[in-house]
Amino acid sequence: MSDKHSSYAYWEANVRIIGWSLVIWALVSYGFGILLRPLISWIKIGGSDLGFWFAQQGSILTFIILIFWYAARMNRLDREHGVEE
Repeated sequence: MSDKHSSYAYWEANVRIIGWSLVIWALVSYGFGILLRPLISWIKIGGSDLGFWFAQQGSILTFIILIFWYAARMNRLDREHGVEE
């Protein structure tokens, strides 16, 4: 396999991971916290509705989980393509 093809495959996978991370980030923060709040307001969690919970705490917890998932996935991708540190 050529070096150019290998680096292209690496960056293609990297961009795909970043894209999915951004989709999850937007869905949780903007979607659940703002746009979909009226649809999920009947679900109660912690004394408040689910939309409020996502806007205040759920999005932060999701972002932290997303950071750790991204780091683990990128470490695995680096090992797969031989560019680990």
